[in-house]
Amino acid sequence: MSGALTRFRFMAYVVGVGLLLLVVAMIAKYAGGTEGMMQVVGPVHGFLYAVYLVLTVDLALKARWSIKGTVLVLLAGTIPFVSFYAERKVVESVRAEKSL
Repeated sequence: MSGALTRFRFMAYVVGVGLLLLVVAMIAKYAGGTEGMMQVVGPVHGFLYAVYLVLTVDLALKARWSIKGTVLVLLAGTIPFVSFYAERKVVESVRAEKSL
């Protein structure tokens, strides 16, 4: 399970940073009228979020999380800064061998 946890942690950070970049790109698009950054960051973040979903479900199955816990961690990748918090909680939970 440590491999699944490591992969999840990596993707949680990547998606968290990508989401922050997406917010910056959205601000640049709507406040500055510059769409170039959004055209790059949007699809990249979408792909990385899909990878995050797959790796989260993999870890959830191995750690035997509840459906509610799994859905909450999946949604954590959609709100800026929350993926960082969720990653810490998931690591604590998995290392303590507790279910979410």
